[in-house]
Amino acid sequence: MSTPPEGTFTALRGQLQDAATAFADGPGALEGILRGIVDDVERAVREPLEIFPVCHHSPASALAMARRLREKQPKVVYLELCEDMAPLLTELRNCRLPVAVQAFASEIEGFPADWAPLSVVAPVTEASAEYQAIAYALDTPGVDLVLVDRSSDHVFQWETPPAADAGPDAPPADEESALHGDAVGVEIGDLRPRFAELEEHLLRHGRVRHWSEWWHQYVELPLGGSDHDTYRQVMLLIGSLFRRLAPGDQRRVRIDEDRERYMWTRMREHLAATGTDPADCLYVCGAFHAASRVAEFGVGGSDTFAISAPTPTKWRHGLIPSSHAAIEAQFGLAAGSVSIAATQWAKNLRRTGVRPYRLEGQAGTKKSSGPRKAAVPALPAATPPPADRLTGFLQRPPVLDPLDEAELLGWSVEIVRAARRGGYLASTADAIAVFETSILLAGMRDRVRPTPYDFQDAAVTCIEKEAVPGRRDVARLVEIMMGGDRIGQVGYDALPPLARDVHDRLAPLDLKLQQRGVQRALLDIAGRPELERCSDVLWMLRRLLPHGAARPIMGDRRLGERAIQESWDLALGTHQRALIELGYEGVSIEQVLEQRLRRAAYSPRATTAQVLEAVEDAILHLRSPRLADELGTRALEVLAGERSVDGAPEVLRRVRRLLAYYRTGEPVLPPWIESFVKTGYAHYCTLLPTAFTDEDATVRQVAAMLGFLFSMEGLALSLGCDRTQLELALAQSHPQEPSRTALLWAAQTHLGTLSRADLRARCEELLGNPLVVPAYPRYLSGFVHALEPVPGLVDLVVGAVSNAFARLPDPVLLPWLPTLITSLRAGGAELAPLLIREAGRVFPARLAELDSWVPPWRAPQEIPALRPRQAIGAPQGVALLAAHPATCDALAELLGCDGGWASPEAAAPRGAELLAGHPETATALEALLTAG
Repeated sequence: MSTPPEGTFTALRGQLQDAATAFADGPGALEGILRGIVDDVERAVREPLEIFPVCHHSPASALAMARRLREKQPKVVYLELCEDMAPLLTELRNCRLPVAVQAFASEIEGFPADWAPLSVVAPVTEASAEYQAIAYALDTPGVDLVLVDRSSDHVFQWETPPAADAGPDAPPADEESALHGDAVGVEIGDLRPRFAELEEHLLRHGRVRHWSEWWHQYVELPLGGSDHDTYRQVMLLIGSLFRRLAPGDQRRVRIDEDRERYMWTRMREHLAATGTDPADCLYVCGAFHAASRVAEFGVGGSDTFAISAPTPTKWRHGLIPSSHAAIEAQFGLAAGSVSIAATQWAKNLRRTGVRPYRLEGQAGTKKSSGPRKAAVPALPAATPPPADRLTGFLQRPPVLDPLDEAELLGWSVEIVRAARRGGYLASTADAIAVFETSILLAGMRDRVRPTPYDFQDAAVTCIEKEAVPGRRDVARLVEIMMGGDRIGQVGYDALPPLARDVHDRLAPLDLKLQQRGVQRALLDIAGRPELERCSDVLWMLRRLLPHGAARPIMGDRRLGERAIQESWDLALGTHQRALIELGYEGVSIEQVLEQRLRRAAYSPRATTAQVLEAVEDAILHLRSPRLADELGTRALEVLAGERSVDGAPEVLRRVRRLLAYYRTGEPVLPPWIESFVKTGYAHYCTLLPTAFTDEDATVRQVAAMLGFLFSMEGLALSLGCDRTQLELALAQSHPQEPSRTALLWAAQTHLGTLSRADLRARCEELLGNPLVVPAYPRYLSGFVHALEPVPGLVDLVVGAVSNAFARLPDPVLLPWLPTLITSLRAGGAELAPLLIREAGRVFPARLAELDSWVPPWRAPQEIPALRPRQAIGAPQGVALLAAHPATCDALAELLGCDGGWASPEAAAPRGAELLAGHPETATALEALLTAG
């Protein structure tokens, strides 16, 4: 690599060499670093293709960019942004900033499966140099905007660990990326020291709290009104300084250089294809990448960088709303710093009179009255080499801005007003204290004019004191006052097809769905049947979007039921990003919901209850018997492979609902649910003996198993199951825990192997044994859970509880009463209504009747006496049959007699003779008729 000629920065090199000698007692590593920084700056400024260094979301960079674009009028703008995001940039005019350009992939190939879904975002704000370049290029005829950074696919390719046999040109294994929500953020122009000691040194000597405040004080303010050459050389100097003082991590260095080689390769390809003069181009990139040794490799070099092919992963692209808080989290900035930057951007525009670039037709911009002019280069072809502006900038003492008392006084009054609204007891005296404290803090930090950060510290000190009475503290109130957390919005025309379809289908609601906040939607489905389609959309959105996006207030959707009125709270504008990301998964919400149901059902970790939930959702929301049958078959497979009973209660609840739905709404049961009942009967019979003794299985789960077996027994036996399997399973169950023992007794009572009298006697025996009385609440807990499989025992359970309160003395009853209450509340809350209803039926309704009341379980059981059979004589039988001759006809037909009565007149005498000779026939007929 050739060394650039020295001459422009000769004086600066000499001064830095003298400084290195003085501070380091002779030349050495320090001198090499300082000379290398100057070399990086000189190399960058002498590139034929002008490099414009920027810092992400820096008002000074945006101002310098707007000024330079109007001076140079470049024909080609190369921008450090993922090259596959280029088609989306034209849609920015349909949005309100800040927004983020996003690439999304839900089905991936060539990457680890646990990475899915993949997402890459690049936020854009108006106070950023990147937006100025985009607006200029898109709205100026004859200007090309070329994105030169890696594609979204390559971003994740470089995060994949290289194979063992990878060569020296293999992509790097990691990438500097931050989070923007759940996505990987593309850092455009990120500029922050990677050397922790250097950042700590700058913060300590700059007397600031965090990096955002240091940058605002020592970079933003000095460069806000500087000329182009000064701005460019200072930014290159900072980028080179941070680059050379970074830790010597060879892997990280290789990542940076390979990324720069990628971008220079794309620029060389475009220059060769179009024949554009490099002097008519502008390369916008982060200052960290601008001060690079790879720069000469680009335009003047002859080497090439091998770019790997993309993977088969299908990427979807779109715009999503962003916010100042999300950008601060992505770049590790202090809270409120992006809002302060936006305020500083507006102040710079008013102070300098620079006219910024804004996309034509964008929200908040004025429409131009005339056509745009074509780009005309304003600089001559032979541009003289830039002069040394660094020496003067570094030698000049910092310019101290004069105190703007009017601005500071306005801030102080406004924060007191905001504090009062927030519940603070703030007064005019607090405004004066904030004003004076801000000046004091600024003076302690060697500045005359307080910055927003000084003002924030002063406000917290003077107003917040000890407690925060409202939702927001004073620091947050200052952030809101300085601009707040602005949240962008994507316009209707820039939405993906799915999101536009949702808005179109919800149009009958007559709501401003893109507006932020909660809106109430009232659906009178009985009066306006067309609103039923809106209801279907809302229920699917509730299933797909985060909580709060679509929340039902009135109305419910259950199997076999349809609501006639519904009320909803909608916040689709607030959750616009989630709705947009649904559009990356499909073209309609029905398709997305079907994909998600299949993904949940066929997940390796799917349980039977989860698959049955998917079946229910397929019926409720999609009304698709085909999908329901497919997922039901999958539920059968999952059930057969399960070896635990953790999901038994949920399985029982959902199978009962599905059976009730199919029995009432379909002519026959689907084959999958018949197979599910048959397989489930055998499955739970097999697991029952183990579940009774397994410590990990709860009483509720065992009761749910018994509930499945008992409630599905009739259907299972009709499908070919054998009840002997259930009897053997209960015979092999030998629980030791009291609640499970009570559950086993209830099951035996249901099968008939234990009578109700014997079960009641066992309960009496438990109460009579002093050693067992402390465990009696757990027996009751088992009986309460037994009401799930055997609801007919509710009267016995009420009696068992009543006997305990009647027989036990207070010293015994009171200690275990809390245990009884907590046991019933923890495991039997849903079964308590059965007990309450039975107790209300059994106990007397009036207090006066209580003294003479005898509990049903204490009353003697009387067996009703059978009515003695009366002798049936021939005359009585003759009269009966004469009055009802059809009875004899039916009996004769049943016995195979084809004859009939000769005539009605002869029927009675002939019948009398017949019955007189055979009286036992009438007796047997009477017994048959009275048997019911």
